[in-house]
Amino acid sequence: MYNLIIAFAVGVVVTAGVRLAGFPLLAGVIPGVLAFVGTYVLLARRIAKRLEALVNTAKKELESISSPRDRDAKISKAVKTLEQGLQYDKWQPMVASQVHGQIGILHYMMKDYAAAEPHLAQASKRDGMSQAMRGALYYQRKDYPKMTEAFERAVKAAKKESVIWAAYGWCLQQSKERDKAIAVLGRAVAANPNDEKLKASLTQLQNDKKMKMKAYEPMWWQFGLEQPPPELAGGRRVQFQRR
Repeated sequence: MYNLIIAFAVGVVVTAGVRLAGFPLLAGVIPGVLAFVGTYVLLARRIAKRLEALVNTAKKELESISSPRDRDAKISKAVKTLEQGLQYDKWQPMVASQVHGQIGILHYMMKDYAAAEPHLAQASKRDGMSQAMRGALYYQRKDYPKMTEAFERAVKAAKKESVIWAAYGWCLQQSKERDKAIAVLGRAVAANPNDEKLKASLTQLQNDKKMKMKAYEPMWWQFGLEQPPPELAGGRRVQFQRR
């Protein structure tokens, strides 16, 4: 909000300056608006660059994971790095929801669900991955109505992310809702007509077979709904959503 206030103040000062110069008030409106917009864009970009730097630092921590033994320590350090971004919440609208989403995903990957839940709850509704994580969390609790609500938000926000559609369908299948799973995968294929992975998953369900999630690796493993092979247990890819 501070960026908006500062930009508005600059716009008012410019408008008032034009008026004090002897020009009509309306003559100062256009330069005042331009000053407001220009100042806000510059301030917003400044915050965006600072957030990008934090995200890149966190990504480097995650990319440096070399074994299961140092995985939790690296993820914990990445979380602390991202938490620094919350200080910009008062400066820029919607920053906090983006940061909370990323932090929630990392806590979830560490299987610290108690820590993940409040962050995922505050994540942007346009962040498909964090909403999908929230759906997976509700699935594990067998809270299927809330699971469905979260996954619906996820697929609405990320229609092109096949792993999110697949995770939704998998959870429905596992909760004995095969018909609903088929309907969801049908929507997925309609939204992604060239995605062979989703087509194969839909065919599996239609043939009364279990969905095989290997095609969605390594992203699938970060949902923690199936046990990954030992060689992959220490390193799972994290998807950072950029706005």
